[in-house]
Amino acid sequence: MKRLMLAAAIAAAGTNTSMATDLIVTNAKVATMVKDGQFVQAVAIDNGKISALGTNAQVLKQKTANTQVIDAGGRTVIPGLNDSHLHIIREGLNYNAELRWDGVTSLKRALEMLKEQAARTPEGQWIKVVGGWNEYQFEEKRLPTLAEINEAVPDKPVFLLYLYGLGFLNQKGIQVLGYDKDTQYKDGVVELGADGKPTGLLVAKPNALILYSTLAKTGMLPRDQQVNSTQQYYRELNRLGVTSAIDAGGGGQAYPDDYAVSLELAKDGKLTVRTSYYLFAQKPGKELEDYQRWLTQTKPDKNDHLFYANGYNTEGGGENLVWSAADFENFLEPRPDMPEHMEGELEAVLKLLVKNRWPFRIHATYGESIERDLAVIEKVDRELGLKGLRWFFDHAETISDDQLARVKKLGGGIAVQNRMYFQGEAYWKRYGAQTRQMPPIRTMLKMGIPVGLGTDGTRVSSYGPWPSVYWAVSGKTAGGLQIWQDKDRLSRHEALRLMTRGSAWMSGEEKLKGTLAVGQYADLVILPQDYFTMPVDGIRNLEAALTIVNGKVVYANDTFGKYAPPAPAVLPEWSPVKFYGGYQNNNGNR
Repeated sequence: MKRLMLAAAIAAAGTNTSMATDLIVTNAKVATMVKDGQFVQAVAIDNGKISALGTNAQVLKQKTANTQVIDAGGRTVIPGLNDSHLHIIREGLNYNAELRWDGVTSLKRALEMLKEQAARTPEGQWIKVVGGWNEYQFEEKRLPTLAEINEAVPDKPVFLLYLYGLGFLNQKGIQVLGYDKDTQYKDGVVELGADGKPTGLLVAKPNALILYSTLAKTGMLPRDQQVNSTQQYYRELNRLGVTSAIDAGGGGQAYPDDYAVSLELAKDGKLTVRTSYYLFAQKPGKELEDYQRWLTQTKPDKNDHLFYANGYNTEGGGENLVWSAADFENFLEPRPDMPEHMEGELEAVLKLLVKNRWPFRIHATYGESIERDLAVIEKVDRELGLKGLRWFFDHAETISDDQLARVKKLGGGIAVQNRMYFQGEAYWKRYGAQTRQMPPIRTMLKMGIPVGLGTDGTRVSSYGPWPSVYWAVSGKTAGGLQIWQDKDRLSRHEALRLMTRGSAWMSGEEKLKGTLAVGQYADLVILPQDYFTMPVDGIRNLEAALTIVNGKVVYANDTFGKYAPPAPAVLPEWSPVKFYGGYQNNNGNR
């Protein structure tokens, strides 16, 4: 509460010429995002906060002998992007070991990258492509064949993860894992060929357990390389203009062990994305025990708000509060029904969280799942009272208007992601062409429901934020399918607002970041092109020219190279990140 009062006091004071100023950005088109169409020319920063905005002449009055001045050269400045649903901590541990196909525009090039990476990967290591792509982003508009994968890499193990639905192993990968005709999973199929042997295709039916279990067998980076990997991934997010993210938790992400690397970097002042997190129970049937234990052991570490539980200064529950409530959005398979015992398990966990004033988030794709979830939430509210407790649904692609009204009444929000950008075609093939917006963002906004925009990167969707913004503005999939009507598409201001201040609501920080105003966190991005006027198709390939977090430059491209902090060398030496980077903004040839 004290920090909120301080921010309000600074904002009320306006420009304070007696304050020291650390950094000034001039000659810019600064989008304050306070209201649509509001732009100023310059911004001043002091002690990690915005201290003044206005014309060059007005703001330069804040300049002192020690003030750094950056000339934006007429470029657009926006608040730093904030991903409301990103598996940032888990990806940090794995980023350097993954070959990313995010943004690659041809299957031919993707397979070339696979072959090139295999040539430099040492024996005993896997070549892995873990989500962030689909066939519609490729010129060829198709998936790779097993024959193509085996031809590209015949002698080292390969695993490709495709959305929530499929996994691809080459023959060497099958051999290393020891998969055979007797290999079975409860919720998946190891496809067999005419010879009775595994072909290399893994099929999720309906959830992704077979895919994630296989991925877990492909090895992890050692601790020192996980530290480096996390630094590289956070810097990659800075390159794309991301300054904040909310980690939804996830399978294979145990607390506290898998959070230790990010916490270590935060304590050393090396974390460059403000990271808020929710905790995710790992064992089906044991979720209540997990949350009971976490209530006794969690001690939030603010670390200047660069790594912390969330805006409530306590942890939160999510994304799958209980595994029985999960409804994986594998549109290659029919919608799964949640088991009958779901309500009892969810109610027990929710009561524990509400009694202890823990915020929570719930993964729910389908309206049928949301109906059952809402009944439990409403019951807990009647018994205990949510009383302003922050909570929200994740995804909600087919939520109904009636259900939205109930979310509104309960004080909830919705964190939406561009999963339909990657899976719109698959949904239409299964359920037919749709006229209702999925998720119905326009209706959410009309109702006044808090909405945050994100990606759900990295195992399914890409972590790239700009395709999500592009999807919100254009209403199109990666393959160009128009899945929204014109009336539902968001304006550029609306889309950007959802990826900034909208997402800040999900961590209780909407009064601290998401706009460029006096007293707000000094998290901002200089763009190489004007987001507000550039051709819409170019939005998906945007990145930052310069990124500032907490008042400090954390990334700069060649134009602003003299301001760029040195990047650590990539480890291990053979890492795909060293040769390709991450998101491919330039047709796979960065």
